[in-house]
Amino acid sequence: MPAGRHYTEVMLPAGLKDRLLAVVGPRGCLDRPEDLALYEYDGSIEKGRPDMVVFPRTTSDVCAIARIAHEFGVPMVGRGAGTGLSGGSIPREGGIVVAFARMNRILEIDTENERATLEPGVVNLDVTLAAADRGYFFAPDPSSQRACTIGGNVAENAGGPHTLAYGVTTNHVVGLELVLPDGSLVETGGKEPDLPGYDLTGLLTGSEGVMALVTKAIVRLMPKAEAVKTALAIYESNEDAGRTVTGITERGITPVAVEMLDGVMLRMVEEATHAGYPLDAAAVLLIELEGLTETVEAQVEQVREACLECGAREFRVARSPQERELLWQGRKNAFGAVGRVSPTYYVQDGVVPRTKIAPTLHFIGEVARKYGLTISNIFHAGDGNMHPIILFDARKPGELEKARAAGAEILTYCIEVGGSITGEHGVGMEKNELMSRQFTPETLDAIRRLKALFDPEGRLNPGKLLPTGRGCMEIRQPGGPSGITS
Repeated sequence: MPAGRHYTEVMLPAGLKDRLLAVVGPRGCLDRPEDLALYEYDGSIEKGRPDMVVFPRTTSDVCAIARIAHEFGVPMVGRGAGTGLSGGSIPREGGIVVAFARMNRILEIDTENERATLEPGVVNLDVTLAAADRGYFFAPDPSSQRACTIGGNVAENAGGPHTLAYGVTTNHVVGLELVLPDGSLVETGGKEPDLPGYDLTGLLTGSEGVMALVTKAIVRLMPKAEAVKTALAIYESNEDAGRTVTGITERGITPVAVEMLDGVMLRMVEEATHAGYPLDAAAVLLIELEGLTETVEAQVEQVREACLECGAREFRVARSPQERELLWQGRKNAFGAVGRVSPTYYVQDGVVPRTKIAPTLHFIGEVARKYGLTISNIFHAGDGNMHPIILFDARKPGELEKARAAGAEILTYCIEVGGSITGEHGVGMEKNELMSRQFTPETLDAIRRLKALFDPEGRLNPGKLLPTGRGCMEIRQPGGPSGITS
């Protein structure tokens, strides 16, 4: 067991299991160690074992589970698909994991009002597939969209490549049904636009499961564009690719996506997916434009000019839907491609102003050299959401500590240049100790007091989002990092 990790075998209060079994049945509850091991990690490098996992099928089940947990004073943590990258669904203090895999129904697709009503276990991509034949789609598209679920997207305010034009999850959630820690059922927002009162839907979207458990979401559907063009710009330097983003926006163009892959990353991706990325380039930009046919055609040429002026050696446009799909397949499968090369890796999620992308890439290179680590870059360049991926081998003494230190330096730099420690992965238990660098003590205290209004006993997803004053290695869990990513 690595130094610094602690695990204490905790007995659940007498009678708790029987009460929960009465709600979810014997096939809706796990408490054997070999089963619990499957729920002790997510896509981050953290681990923490629950004492029990329950699988509700209805909102009333969730209310009953919450009331029982409240009665016995036991912590609760909501869990979707476990693809999160900040430890958000890891039970840091044990207790009950409420897994929403069986609440996976699409309750309504209402294209006349451009809305969909979903249970939290619905897979992100399934929403678009359900609406596609009516000419609509769900805009937030994380790289894990084939696996991640709506409840997790709402909790972490997930983004994706197309957030540059369409925004993140909070821009597409119009109503929520929620269960509070005491079992109370609350509804916020709805299908109707601009309801009166406080924007509780906006407050709770991105609250990382520390205030309430989402049991239903009403989301916005978007009509498909008339024309779509996807281009690949190829560069001999990271900095030139970074400068191009500013060059495009200076022309008054907002692509729906501008994704960057550096040379290390694109070679891993190409060897795994054969998407058509050049193996000898230092970086590529994957750029997508949508809109009216005539507008898109004109914008493609303006984007071509911006790329070539900033040093692109080649600019190519996908010639068919199949070629376009292959380029995106390479981008979406990038994290899996890394797993073929490195046994473990650490994905960061800092945000910087677009004008700071090039110097941030330079700084990341300096950090890699300082710690003797390989750091590859794949990120949403259009909105400055950086995803440096730190490759390391957790089996080697000191490697994990170096990876953590490198990540902390990169995120601190993001704050210093006017950015943030997260753009879409959330704070979770990975970055909560950095919150004191992002916010003043007065702001953090206001956030604490707001959380206490919803969760006065601090039992819902404890040890997340806000600083705890302890290191992330102090977790109730045997063993080292999982090395499993989304």
